[in-house]
Amino acid sequence: MRLDVLCIGHLDKGRIVRGTEAHDFVGGAVYFGGIVLARLGLKVGVVTRLAHGDSWMLADFHRERIEVFPVYTPQSTGIENVHPDPDSDRRTCYFLGFAGTFRPEDLPAVGARLYYVGTVMANEVDLGFLRAVAERGPLALDPQGCLRHRVGRELVTGDWPEAGEALPLVKYLKVDDREAEALTGEGDPRRAAEALAAMGPEEVVLTHHGGVVVYAGGKFHEAPFRPRSLAGRTGRGDTCFASYLGRRLLGDPPDEATRFAAALTTLKLERPGPFRGSLEEVRALMRSL
Repeated sequence: MRLDVLCIGHLDKGRIVRGTEAHDFVGGAVYFGGIVLARLGLKVGVVTRLAHGDSWMLADFHRERIEVFPVYTPQSTGIENVHPDPDSDRRTCYFLGFAGTFRPEDLPAVGARLYYVGTVMANEVDLGFLRAVAERGPLALDPQGCLRHRVGRELVTGDWPEAGEALPLVKYLKVDDREAEALTGEGDPRRAAEALAAMGPEEVVLTHHGGVVVYAGGKFHEAPFRPRSLAGRTGRGDTCFASYLGRRLLGDPPDEATRFAAALTTLKLERPGPFRGSLEEVRALMRSL
């Protein structure tokens, strides 16, 4: 089997608390990102670790004709995302469960044009696993989980001791503004993106509340998010990175892929869950960004 993208990461059997309202949800980089990539017409596979009793979380992948390679574990990963202000971009994350660290033997015997590792929890991947993935082909990495540390029940963004060895393995890197500052000490998105690129990645995708900054080939590309609401805030970065990667694989130059990703993410931010809109909606919005 030959895929366009093999997505690797935990699903999040999560919970969102927004103001006074709370509900359960399925999330994770491979969930939001995998569905976007499939909707762009790419052939997608997902490797994930989860409890057998939580196999219902795979249903959306099957509906999108995504190949699924589950590794069953005693427990699924889960995170509670608390947004005290319903209209705020900020959130506090709490630990609910952990599906264990990926091992090289979890990788299926399939090839792909790109390997996308999207982490949500500390210890989800280690340096040895990232090396095993990079040996197979180009690596795209969202290290969100690598930067998360448990302090009691809370998950707090901190440093990543293995970053210096891991980032040279990466072709495409995605971070948000807080993660970029934790890795580089730079609060300015452009300076942070340049500093990250100097550590190895060829292209850096940096998201923040107002939009996305891409640094590729020594040039910056930027586009804004302009949602009418933040009802679909969870999964913003995953959606943006996956839509950028998908359009790059489909032949777009970085500037056009950046604008496409911002438009698609804008639409996703207005609706909870993964992106369900049409590509026609995205292209129409691109013209106004």
